[in-house]
Amino acid sequence: MGLGYTIDTPVKVARFGISSVVSIIQDHLVEQMREFYLKQLGETYNPIAVTDIDHRAKRISSYLNLLKQIVDTQIQKLKTEPFQQENDIAKYFELLPDNSEIKVLYRKMKMLKEGEEKEVLQKQLREKIIPGSIDVNIMTKIDNLNYDKNGMLLPVEYSDASSALRGYALSDLSSSVVFSAGLNPRLFAYLETFSDFFPNENGNIKKKIILKVSDYRSALIQGKFLAKKGIWISEFRIESGLNCGGHAFPTDGYLIGPILEEFKEKRESLTAELYDMCNRALAEKRIPTFKKIPYVKISVQGGIGTATEDEFLRQHYGVEATGWGSPFLLVPEATNVDDETLYQLANAKQEDYYLSHASPLGIPFNNFRKSSAEQQRRERINKNRPGSPCYKKYLSFNTEFTKLPICVSSREYQNKKIQELTSLPLSDTEFAEKFDQLTEKDCLCEGLSSSVLLKNSIPVKHHLEAVTMCPGPNLAYFSRIFSLEEMINHIYGRKSILNSNYRPHMFVKELKMYVDYLFEEVKKCEKDLSDKQSKYFSSFKENLLKGIEYYKQLLPQMTKEATERLGKMKTELDRFKIALSEFSVDKLIV
Repeated sequence: MGLGYTIDTPVKVARFGISSVVSIIQDHLVEQMREFYLKQLGETYNPIAVTDIDHRAKRISSYLNLLKQIVDTQIQKLKTEPFQQENDIAKYFELLPDNSEIKVLYRKMKMLKEGEEKEVLQKQLREKIIPGSIDVNIMTKIDNLNYDKNGMLLPVEYSDASSALRGYALSDLSSSVVFSAGLNPRLFAYLETFSDFFPNENGNIKKKIILKVSDYRSALIQGKFLAKKGIWISEFRIESGLNCGGHAFPTDGYLIGPILEEFKEKRESLTAELYDMCNRALAEKRIPTFKKIPYVKISVQGGIGTATEDEFLRQHYGVEATGWGSPFLLVPEATNVDDETLYQLANAKQEDYYLSHASPLGIPFNNFRKSSAEQQRRERINKNRPGSPCYKKYLSFNTEFTKLPICVSSREYQNKKIQELTSLPLSDTEFAEKFDQLTEKDCLCEGLSSSVLLKNSIPVKHHLEAVTMCPGPNLAYFSRIFSLEEMINHIYGRKSILNSNYRPHMFVKELKMYVDYLFEEVKKCEKDLSDKQSKYFSSFKENLLKGIEYYKQLLPQMTKEATERLGKMKTELDRFKIALSEFSVDKLIV
């Protein structure tokens, strides 16, 4: 969801049993939030200076321990509260799904008159209260090597991702780390140096691994890599390749439905294979092996918008959990969005959400046209000062013009690149095209962290207050500011909060995004299409057509959807099938 939007979400929602994920890669922001909360608590803040060689890991450990301390205190307080409607203890149970056994027990307690039986039930309910998990995220591609104050290269364990992992590993948390953006062999190998990632004699793992993947092949490759090191994957979190927030990782035309079907079919064989590999590795390391196959959770996220869609994913594919991210940007009780941006999101239109190439990583990035960061980027270009000052350098990977890596969104890089483009024999059209591609890159380090600072009146260094938003396109169907209770009620089907815009089923919406993506990518290559690209696009097209046939056969099983909605889905699937069938990669005609 972005660096700052959930940086302290556990403080906001964990006491209600809601799990959330904190991005820990940016230690500067982590330290600012640690200072903020310590001052809120009236405790002494002792800065962890950048001169400390291990400041990144120490900042992260200290902040995560502080989050745990705050949530533990909240839970202790909540458990002692009277069961009155205005108290958090009542909210905890009211937010639960209606079919929850605990919710049923709570309702039974509420109906009883004061007496011994009611007190017994209240005692049982208090014992069942558990906080949501404080999970963390590390984007594996953000793993720069770092240098000491004398410019000497530090050992690899001080890289950005390794330092973040060490910070989490040495914290007091018992939760999960979510690895996103694919396989990082160096980072994954570093897991072996921390005992909390291995099972104890009872088969319990203090710190678990969640892999965010976009298809089964990715899950298998990464799962086997880690299993051979004795590291167990506790959850595969499947995310739509395009219908998601933040960075997008398009598959080769494989749609979320067929991907989930493959996981469903191969789940047992996958876990059995990983179990054998993992136990062999554990035995070699003389670490207690698992007595039986540990449970592996399968979850899914990306564009879910209704309780009916959520229920179908759980029942048909057997997923244990679903992720709802972007809609919570409109819930101030859960996330950090400054007032100006919150207003823009609440009044946005569908065309305001788009897939961009703004990320310096060269990965498609879901963007928001009305963000102040987009406005700032255009203003800088108009002033002939494209690019951003680069202070944090988390995305500095380019050595095209410099010995030390710099970021392609930085003013330094863009100025040098524009000078190079000016010296080339390019036509006005060619120059404009390359200029636009270059200057579309924007600073995410500042833009994705500024909102939480603005919301909490924390000074923003260097006055870089522009806010980058990266919601998924599903947010276009939510058009006001919501309470936590309203959003939870929507998720559980108690009351819909969707706006009046026509919203395609999540499967159809993702299909449309993939068709648009294919046509756009082919268009980029139409002047110089190689044989390799032609084969890739043809395969992409065939995968989409297979996905359409899969969905058409799936429609009769979607019994909870309204008949009218199913008919609309069939019409849309047929329309995309025709568009793809008429599309010829060789002729480059749509």
